This record gives sequence, C-alpha cells and structure tokens, in this order.
Amino acid sequence: QVQVVESGGGLVQAGGSLRLSCAASGSIFSINAMDWYRQAPGKQRELVALKLNGGSTRYADSVKGRFTISRDNAKNTVYLQMNSLKPEDTGIYYCNVLAQLLVGASVRSYWGQGTQVTVSS
Repeated sequence: QVQVVESGGGLVQAGGSLRLSCAASGSIFSINAMDWYRQAPGKQRELVALKLNGGSTRYADSVKGRFTISRDNAKNTVYLQMNSLKPEDTGIYYCNVLAQLLVGASVRSYWGQGTQVTVSS
C-alpha cells in the first residue's frame, strides 16, 4: 500500500509564490519518478513537471522559468516551487508517483488527493 499526500496549496495573488510538497509513504522498493499534474475546472489533467529518479526534469511550456521541481529521495518527497504565479495556474495540483513495491515488479502509478491552488488577478 502506497500513500501519496500533497500539501502547500492556497490562495495567492498573481505574481506570488507557493511551494507544494508531496510525500510518498509505504513499503516502496523504489520510486522511478515523481510528477506534478494539475487540473483546471472543465479541463483535462495535464503534466506540469516531471522528476525522474536519475535527476532529469521536464516542464510544461506554460510553466518553464517559473516552476521548479525538486526531490528528496531519502524522504520520498517531491516539491514544486511555483513563482510568478498567474491566474491560469489555478487548479487542483496532483502528485503522481511511479513506484515499484517489489524487486523486479512492474512500475505502477499512485496518485495523491490533490491540493487546491488559486491565483487571483
């Protein structure tokens, strides 16, 4: 059983900053990647930032230069530093964990409940 818990969301004015955290817990053999997604009302969930276990990162074009993803492997925690926030960044931010529970097992996806981010104009 894997639990994924996000925190750090809130209401900020445009141009402000927020730092989201996501912690994975449980009997995890390895985590291959920890990602951040977001979903605005009426829209599909989209990938915001990706952090692979090797350290490489990828960002959605809309957040490049403003968001930074970082990861503490020892704590199974990933962070999303969001600066220069815009109203269009508003949405529910979800943490996704790609993990193996056993040696040689398949990689599975685990989702958190999400944390609300609201950016006012």
